Amino acid sequence: MLQAFRYSETSKVVRLATREQGVQSAIAKGALRPRSRFGAGLELLGEGIAQLYFREQRELHTLAAFDVVDLRRGLAADVARFAGATAQVEVMLRMAPAAPLAPAYDTFVGGLDALVATAGGDVDAAAVRGLWRLLAVLGFGPSLKECVRDGTAIGGEGTVAFSIAEGGVLCPRCAPQPSGAGGATRLPAGDYAVLIALNDEALALPRLDPPHAAAHRRLVSRFVHHHLGDTRPLTAMDFWERRSWAAAS
Repeated sequence: MLQAFRYSETSKVVRLATREQGVQSAIAKGALRPRSRFGAGLELLGEGIAQLYFREQRELHTLAAFDVVDLRRGLAADVARFAGATAQVEVMLRMAPAAPLAPAYDTFVGGLDALVATAGGDVDAAAVRGLWRLLAVLGFGPSLKECVRDGTAIGGEGTVAFSIAEGGVLCPRCAPQPSGAGGATRLPAGDYAVLIALNDEALALPRLDPPHAAAHRRLVSRFVHHHLGDTRPLTAMDFWERRSWAAAS
Protein backbone atom coordinates (compact mmCIF):
# COMPACT_ATOMS: atom_id res chain seq x y z
CA MET A 1 0.00 0.00 0.00
CA LEU A 2 1.34 3.39 -1.02
CA GLN A 3 -0.96 5.80 0.77
CA ALA A 4 -4.10 5.96 2.89
CA PHE A 5 -6.23 8.79 4.20
CA ARG A 6 -9.57 9.22 5.93
CA TYR A 7 -12.55 9.49 3.60
CA SER A 8 -15.35 9.62 6.17
CA GLU A 9 -15.92 8.70 9.79
CA THR A 10 -15.65 5.02 8.92
CA SER A 11 -13.85 4.70 5.59
CA LYS A 12 -10.42 5.21 4.02
CA VAL A 13 -9.18 5.94 0.54
CA VAL A 14 -6.10 3.90 -0.30
CA ARG A 15 -3.58 4.10 -3.12
CA LEU A 16 -2.30 0.69 -4.14
CA ALA A 17 0.55 -0.45 -6.36
CA THR A 18 -0.79 -3.49 -8.16
CA ARG A 19 0.99 -5.94 -10.42
CA GLU A 20 -1.85 -6.27 -12.92
CA GLN A 21 -3.34 -2.76 -12.97
CA GLY A 22 -0.57 -0.34 -11.97
CA VAL A 23 -1.31 2.29 -9.32
CA GLN A 24 -4.99 2.42 -8.39
CA SER A 25 -7.15 4.32 -5.91
CA ALA A 26 -9.94 2.63 -3.97
CA ILE A 27 -12.28 3.29 -1.09
CA ALA A 28 -12.08 0.83 1.79
CA LYS A 29 -15.57 1.14 3.26
CA GLY A 30 -15.74 0.57 7.00
CA ALA A 31 -11.95 0.36 7.37
CA LEU A 32 -12.01 2.68 10.41
CA ARG A 33 -14.63 0.73 12.30
CA PRO A 34 -13.36 -1.19 15.37
CA ARG A 35 -14.39 -4.53 13.89
CA SER A 36 -13.49 -3.77 10.30
CA ARG A 37 -12.96 -6.77 8.02
CA PHE A 38 -9.66 -5.15 6.99
CA GLY A 39 -8.35 -5.30 10.55
CA ALA A 40 -4.86 -3.77 10.78
CA GLY A 41 -3.98 -4.91 7.26
CA LEU A 42 -4.16 -1.54 5.50
CA GLU A 43 -0.75 -0.34 6.64
CA LEU A 44 1.68 1.80 4.64
CA LEU A 45 4.20 -0.41 2.77
CA GLY A 46 2.22 -3.55 3.52
CA GLU A 47 1.69 -6.12 0.77
CA GLY A 48 -1.33 -8.29 0.22
CA ILE A 49 -3.86 -9.70 -2.22
CA ALA A 50 -6.46 -7.05 -3.02
CA GLN A 51 -9.94 -7.64 -4.35
CA LEU A 52 -11.02 -4.55 -6.28
CA TYR A 53 -14.40 -3.76 -7.78
CA PHE A 54 -13.68 -1.53 -10.74
CA ARG A 55 -16.06 1.25 -11.64
CA GLU A 56 -16.10 2.12 -15.32
CA GLN A 57 -14.94 5.61 -16.18
CA ARG A 58 -14.10 6.30 -12.52
CA GLU A 59 -10.74 6.81 -10.85
CA LEU A 60 -11.94 5.66 -7.41
CA HIS A 61 -12.78 1.97 -7.17
CA THR A 62 -13.95 -0.16 -4.22
CA LEU A 63 -11.64 -2.33 -2.13
CA ALA A 64 -13.65 -5.36 -1.14
CA ALA A 65 -10.90 -7.31 0.62
CA PHE A 66 -7.21 -7.17 1.40
CA ASP A 67 -5.47 -10.35 2.54
CA VAL A 68 -2.12 -9.48 4.10
CA VAL A 69 1.00 -11.21 2.79
CA ASP A 70 3.74 -9.09 4.39
CA LEU A 71 3.49 -5.93 6.50
CA ARG A 72 7.26 -5.28 6.19
CA ARG A 73 7.57 -4.02 9.73
CA GLY A 74 11.34 -4.37 9.38
CA LEU A 75 11.24 -1.04 7.52
CA ALA A 76 10.41 0.60 10.85
CA ALA A 77 13.66 -0.66 12.37
CA ASP A 78 15.29 2.73 11.78
CA VAL A 79 14.38 6.02 10.15
CA ALA A 80 16.83 5.59 7.25
CA ARG A 81 15.07 2.42 6.05
CA PHE A 82 11.63 3.96 6.35
CA ALA A 83 12.70 7.22 4.66
CA GLY A 84 14.30 5.33 1.77
CA ALA A 85 11.16 3.26 1.36
CA THR A 86 8.83 6.27 1.36
CA ALA A 87 11.02 7.98 -1.26
CA GLN A 88 10.35 4.98 -3.51
CA VAL A 89 6.65 5.16 -2.65
CA GLU A 90 6.62 8.78 -3.79
CA VAL A 91 8.16 7.85 -7.14
CA MET A 92 5.50 5.17 -7.64
CA LEU A 93 2.71 7.58 -6.75
CA ARG A 94 3.94 10.31 -9.08
CA MET A 95 5.47 8.41 -11.99
CA ALA A 96 3.83 4.98 -12.29
CA PRO A 97 0.78 4.66 -14.58
CA ALA A 98 -2.69 3.39 -13.71
CA ALA A 99 -2.09 0.59 -16.20
CA PRO A 100 -0.42 -2.84 -16.22
CA LEU A 101 3.32 -2.56 -15.64
CA ALA A 102 4.40 -5.70 -13.81
CA PRO A 103 8.16 -4.91 -13.91
CA ALA A 104 7.53 -1.70 -11.96
CA TYR A 105 5.63 -3.56 -9.27
CA ASP A 106 8.28 -6.28 -9.02
CA THR A 107 11.10 -3.72 -8.87
CA PHE A 108 9.30 -1.66 -6.24
CA VAL A 109 8.63 -4.69 -4.03
CA GLY A 110 12.20 -5.89 -4.53
CA GLY A 111 13.52 -2.48 -3.46
CA LEU A 112 11.47 -2.59 -0.25
CA ASP A 113 12.64 -6.14 0.52
CA ALA A 114 16.25 -5.09 -0.04
CA LEU A 115 15.84 -2.27 2.48
CA VAL A 116 14.51 -4.73 5.06
CA ALA A 117 17.37 -7.19 4.49
CA THR A 118 20.32 -4.80 4.08
CA ALA A 119 22.75 -4.24 6.93
CA GLY A 120 22.54 -0.86 8.63
CA GLY A 121 25.62 0.67 7.05
CA ASP A 122 24.40 -0.09 3.54
CA VAL A 123 20.83 1.20 3.82
CA ASP A 124 21.52 4.41 1.91
CA ALA A 125 23.12 2.50 -0.97
CA ALA A 126 20.18 0.07 -1.07
CA ALA A 127 17.71 2.97 -1.18
CA VAL A 128 19.63 4.74 -3.96
CA ARG A 129 19.77 1.52 -5.98
CA GLY A 130 16.06 0.94 -5.46
CA LEU A 131 15.27 4.40 -6.80
CA TRP A 132 17.51 4.12 -9.86
CA ARG A 133 16.12 0.67 -10.70
CA LEU A 134 12.55 1.92 -10.28
CA LEU A 135 13.22 4.91 -12.53
CA ALA A 136 14.63 2.57 -15.18
CA VAL A 137 11.55 0.33 -15.38
CA LEU A 138 9.28 3.40 -15.42
CA GLY A 139 11.13 4.63 -18.51
CA PHE A 140 13.24 7.34 -16.87
CA GLY A 141 16.52 5.49 -16.42
CA PRO A 142 19.74 7.38 -17.24
CA SER A 143 22.06 6.51 -20.10
CA LEU A 144 25.27 5.46 -18.34
CA LYS A 145 27.40 3.54 -20.84
CA GLU A 146 26.80 5.60 -23.97
CA CYS A 147 26.81 9.35 -24.49
CA VAL A 148 23.23 10.53 -24.23
CA ARG A 149 23.75 12.88 -27.19
CA ASP A 150 25.69 10.98 -29.83
CA GLY A 151 25.86 7.38 -28.55
CA THR A 152 29.64 7.29 -28.08
CA ALA A 153 30.67 4.47 -25.73
CA ILE A 154 31.87 5.69 -22.34
CA GLY A 155 34.90 3.81 -21.03
CA GLY A 156 34.98 5.32 -17.56
CA GLU A 157 38.60 6.40 -17.64
CA GLY A 158 39.13 9.74 -16.01
CA THR A 159 36.30 12.10 -15.17
CA VAL A 160 32.86 11.46 -16.68
CA ALA A 161 30.26 14.20 -17.18
CA PHE A 162 26.72 13.37 -16.09
CA SER A 163 23.90 15.65 -17.18
CA ILE A 164 20.68 15.47 -15.17
CA ALA A 165 18.84 17.60 -17.71
CA GLU A 166 19.86 15.43 -20.67
CA GLY A 167 19.40 12.18 -18.80
CA GLY A 168 22.82 10.59 -18.71
CA VAL A 169 26.54 10.70 -19.35
CA LEU A 170 28.26 12.83 -21.97
CA CYS A 171 31.38 11.97 -23.95
CA PRO A 172 34.32 14.43 -23.86
CA ARG A 173 33.24 15.91 -27.21
CA CYS A 174 29.70 16.65 -26.00
CA ALA A 175 30.48 17.58 -22.40
CA PRO A 176 30.18 21.31 -21.69
CA GLN A 177 33.39 23.23 -21.29
CA PRO A 178 34.80 24.52 -19.03
CA SER A 179 34.38 21.87 -16.35
CA GLY A 180 31.14 22.30 -14.43
CA ALA A 181 29.46 24.47 -17.06
CA GLY A 182 26.04 23.68 -18.45
CA GLY A 183 24.80 21.91 -15.32
CA ALA A 184 26.81 18.70 -15.84
CA THR A 185 28.13 16.89 -12.76
CA ARG A 186 31.74 15.72 -13.05
CA LEU A 187 32.18 12.20 -11.71
CA PRO A 188 35.69 10.89 -10.97
CA ALA A 189 36.26 7.37 -12.32
CA GLY A 190 35.56 5.79 -8.92
CA ASP A 191 32.26 7.62 -8.47
CA TYR A 192 31.22 6.75 -12.02
CA ALA A 193 31.89 3.05 -11.28
CA VAL A 194 29.76 3.35 -8.13
CA LEU A 195 26.92 4.91 -10.15
CA ILE A 196 27.11 2.00 -12.61
CA ALA A 197 26.95 -0.49 -9.73
CA LEU A 198 24.02 1.29 -8.10
CA ASN A 199 22.08 0.95 -11.36
CA ASP A 200 22.91 -2.74 -11.89
CA GLU A 201 21.44 -5.22 -9.42
CA ALA A 202 23.72 -7.93 -10.84
CA LEU A 203 26.72 -6.11 -9.31
CA ALA A 204 27.64 -6.07 -5.63
CA LEU A 205 26.08 -3.22 -3.68
CA PRO A 206 28.86 -0.62 -3.28
CA ARG A 207 29.86 0.58 0.18
CA LEU A 208 29.31 4.31 0.60
CA ASP A 209 30.86 6.45 3.31
CA PRO A 210 28.63 9.30 4.57
CA PRO A 211 29.92 12.01 2.14
CA HIS A 212 29.55 9.70 -0.89
CA ALA A 213 26.15 8.47 0.31
CA ALA A 214 24.99 12.09 0.55
CA ALA A 215 26.29 12.82 -2.97
CA HIS A 216 24.48 9.84 -4.49
CA ARG A 217 21.25 10.62 -2.62
CA ARG A 218 21.46 14.16 -3.97
CA LEU A 219 22.12 13.00 -7.54
CA VAL A 220 19.16 10.62 -7.79
CA SER A 221 16.89 13.09 -5.98
CA ARG A 222 17.74 15.90 -8.41
CA PHE A 223 17.26 13.51 -11.31
CA VAL A 224 13.75 12.65 -10.08
CA HIS A 225 12.84 16.30 -9.48
CA HIS A 226 13.94 17.30 -12.98
CA HIS A 227 12.35 14.46 -14.94
CA LEU A 228 9.09 14.38 -13.01
CA GLY A 229 8.04 17.58 -14.78
CA ASP A 230 5.84 18.52 -11.85
CA THR A 231 6.23 21.55 -9.60
CA ARG A 232 4.57 19.93 -6.57
CA PRO A 233 7.06 19.21 -3.77
CA LEU A 234 8.44 15.72 -3.19
CA THR A 235 8.38 15.81 0.59
CA ALA A 236 9.41 12.20 1.24
CA MET A 237 12.23 12.40 -1.31
CA ASP A 238 13.52 15.65 0.18
CA PHE A 239 13.35 14.29 3.73
CA TRP A 240 15.35 11.21 2.70
CA GLU A 241 17.86 13.11 0.57
CA ARG A 242 18.73 15.58 3.33
CA ARG A 243 18.57 13.05 6.15
CA SER A 244 16.51 15.65 8.00
CA TRP A 245 16.08 13.37 11.01
CA ALA A 246 19.87 13.23 11.51
CA ALA A 247 20.12 17.01 11.40
CA ALA A 248 17.27 17.32 13.89
CA SER A 249 18.98 15.03 16.37
